[in-house]
Amino acid sequence: MGKLANNLSNNYFTFYNLTHYLMFQPFFKLLFCLSLLVISTSLQAQITNIGEPSSDSIAINFAEPKEYKLAAITYSGAKDFDQALIQNLSGLIIGEIYSIPGDKIAKAIEILWKQQLFTDITVTATKIEGNNVFLDIHFETLPRLAKFTFKGVKKGDADDLREKIKLTRGKIVNENLMMNIKNKTIDFYKDKGYLDITADIKQIPDTIQRNSVIIQIAVRKNKKIKINEIIIEGNALLSDGKIRRTLKETKRYRWWNVFNSAKYNEENFEKDKEKLIAKYNAKGYRDAKIEYDTVYRVSYNRLDIKLRVNEGNQYYFGNIAWFGNTKHPTKILDEIVGIKKGDKFNQDLLNSRLNMSQDGRDVSSLYMDDGYLFFQIQPTEVNIYGDTIDYEMRINEGRQARVNHVTIIGNTKTNDRVILREIRTKPGMLFSRADIIRTQRELAQLRYFNEQTLGVNPIPNQADGTVDIEYTVEEKSNDQIQLSGGYGANRLIGTLGLSLGNFSAKNMFKAKSWTPIPSGDGQTFSINGSTSGAYYSTLSASFTEPWLGGKKPNSFSTSIFWNIYNPTGITKKVAGDKFSQMATLGATIGLGKRLKIPDDYFQLYQDVSWQRYTLTNYAQNPQFTDGIANNISYGATLSRSSVDAAIFPTGGSTFKASVQVTPPYSLFRGAARNATLTSQEKYKWSEYHKWKFTAQWFTKIAGKFVLNTKAGLGVLGYYNDAIGQSPFERFRMGGSGLTGGFNLFGSEIIAMRGYHDGGLNKNGDPSGSGVAVVKYTAELRYPVVLSPQASVYALAFLDAGNNWFKLKDFAPFDVKRGTGMGIRALIPALGMIGLDYGWNLDAGPLDALNYNHKAAFKGLDGLIGKGQFHFTLGANIGDL
Repeated sequence: MGKLANNLSNNYFTFYNLTHYLMFQPFFKLLFCLSLLVISTSLQAQITNIGEPSSDSIAINFAEPKEYKLAAITYSGAKDFDQALIQNLSGLIIGEIYSIPGDKIAKAIEILWKQQLFTDITVTATKIEGNNVFLDIHFETLPRLAKFTFKGVKKGDADDLREKIKLTRGKIVNENLMMNIKNKTIDFYKDKGYLDITADIKQIPDTIQRNSVIIQIAVRKNKKIKINEIIIEGNALLSDGKIRRTLKETKRYRWWNVFNSAKYNEENFEKDKEKLIAKYNAKGYRDAKIEYDTVYRVSYNRLDIKLRVNEGNQYYFGNIAWFGNTKHPTKILDEIVGIKKGDKFNQDLLNSRLNMSQDGRDVSSLYMDDGYLFFQIQPTEVNIYGDTIDYEMRINEGRQARVNHVTIIGNTKTNDRVILREIRTKPGMLFSRADIIRTQRELAQLRYFNEQTLGVNPIPNQADGTVDIEYTVEEKSNDQIQLSGGYGANRLIGTLGLSLGNFSAKNMFKAKSWTPIPSGDGQTFSINGSTSGAYYSTLSASFTEPWLGGKKPNSFSTSIFWNIYNPTGITKKVAGDKFSQMATLGATIGLGKRLKIPDDYFQLYQDVSWQRYTLTNYAQNPQFTDGIANNISYGATLSRSSVDAAIFPTGGSTFKASVQVTPPYSLFRGAARNATLTSQEKYKWSEYHKWKFTAQWFTKIAGKFVLNTKAGLGVLGYYNDAIGQSPFERFRMGGSGLTGGFNLFGSEIIAMRGYHDGGLNKNGDPSGSGVAVVKYTAELRYPVVLSPQASVYALAFLDAGNNWFKLKDFAPFDVKRGTGMGIRALIPALGMIGLDYGWNLDAGPLDALNYNHKAAFKGLDGLIGKGQFHFTLGANIGDL
């Protein structure tokens, strides 16, 4: 009888498990109770220990629930789950009194069931002793994910889907997961224009791992659906063409437009409709609306969009009155808003002049830059008469707020002090929106963080008039293994180097800091080596401390380099007396300082540099072929930069003016002595003065397109006619700006795409160098990818420039032109990679070559094209 009673008891609890879900639905509760009552009238059981009958067994009448003390509870079948966690989720407490059957146990099962971790939950009374009950809750768990595979999906799409779905091995496989996979897969392909996409998600039992499944995602894309036509009705103010151009993400298919996918995306279409209404609003049509729109198929792979516009009437601004302004007079506020009575109504313009305009010209910025964080302005329409709208600007200035705490989140490598020294919002200062914007710019300029995810979170406390400011950053790699290459002067040159952009010199001797490189102090260290075999080799190293002493933004930098150039590539042993070579050894020490006048975008950098040139039978320039020359100079550079980003600026400008001078040695010797000097004596101590100026602007013109315009000028002067121009520090122009890496006579390399390296020289100097140079550039840039992993942008360019051997011939508008297109990719581990195709517009085929190469191609003009590829790895293209 005892065993039978236990079996009946187990049957009851199993029945209880199977019906518990229905029991919790309001509609089924009554039906469940009536069914249980009918069963209980004919079924009674004794619940005892499993095994032999007990003499003190207690009969339970299911029609009359009885209270028991929960003596113990076990959980079986859930080996992979924390027992204590299940206990806490269930809410069942040992020692508590529970009614069996009753709502509390039913509620516990419901909570566990809602976790969506189990396929079955069974409650069993394993023993009853007097008034104590011992329960076991048995689980049948859902399978776990072993792996997932794709069927009918290209490798590239599969990689993107994995990133989108984010499945991990061991994840519980339930209905929600399966539905989530299906929905994300379908959305992924719909975004690509595959509107008829179907996805079949299957679970395949894994034969290796217990209770595990393999998810197979089978995709059938079908044909891509493109937009055939966009039909517009009801428009009079805006033409069909203007409206279609406003729908920037919803375009018709046209075979000649290779940049237009013509895919239909419902979300993008909704955004485009909002832009269309905003365009009408900007023209004063505040009542404009889209009365209806419809999308319908016209063929198996084409659809049409039809929309009807109700433009409404055009409105104008009326009187604008101000209330609540005590800090700033009405006249100042009127000037900032810049809207007069009779101007066309423009809601976007009004909003931007009141709150958060990009250029800072708004009323909100005026107050917030002076600490009024709690400032509020409410534009209120007070009168509409005819087509005119009167406004009241109701201001609540609030109290000034001061910065309380400043915190940084997300810096896993960079030390707090390195970030804090760039932050303009210091504790105790008045809150300033301009200071926050400037701080974000300064953090972006460090190039330690992802510019796209820099964030700021002001946390105001109106009660005490303070604000906590939280800056969020995302570290990115700023270190580079520089694998650089370039082709110039008919030779291939390769560079291998290491550049550490966030180095920590003081931690070099701490073993724990090598993870893998001591970092976090914002210092820069680089070491590079380049070679072109027997022709050219160089080694260089540099170090920069941006905050010398740690208290002020005064930078210290030092560098050293050595290079050797053999124009023939023949060793001394083979060449004998005809051996030719130039070796250079140099070093520089510099100090930089941020200025506050005229504004704090200015910087002053000063340096002292030394180069020693050793020439052996070096016929590249007849001025100086054999001997040793020293170049000791002082340089000063005044610069200003207000660009908004380091990698892909979209606004701001840079200006730079520099001078480099040597002592006027010839003035100390006297005219008589200067007239009798040999070449060795003239250039043993090189003398010159060199002046350069560059200006650059970045302007966002439409969408993501950015126009970069630049102008540069360089002039090399001398002190004494008897000495003349120095053979060093001249300009070489043409090509990618690398000239194969061969800096002949310490020349400065200026890029000019579409022309051969060193190919621009107005007077045909054999070395290809000049003493005056001018360069103008216009680039239209478009970002393809901007992320910490890689930044890529495409560009179209127009270069114009020239190089003069004689200063008297300098004519800044007598220039040669080159045009073309290219691409730039910044990969953190490698640096900037560039590829351009340039087409010279003014030079003949031979004029595109440098002086030394023209003779070799004489008579072969027809075989030389006007276009050239320019490829660089890890190199800046030119200085001007």
